[in-house]
Amino acid sequence: MTQAELNQAVAEATGESVRTVSRRGFSIISPLQVFPIEQEEENLDPNTVDWDMLDLARGNYAA
Repeated sequence: MTQAELNQAVAEATGESVRTVSRRGFSIISPLQVFPIEQEEENLDPNTVDWDMLDLARGNYAA
């Protein structure tokens, strides 16, 4: 899947424009390691971005 195809798919799924999706930088990720279920929470890095927290950290406050 190309970046353009991914952006189009995310735009269709979310109702956002392709331009908005492109600016937010979606990408396909794959796990680097696989852990047993009982160790999963302590070993996995977060694979999401909290856009509201990022905006606050950058000083961008919603009006």
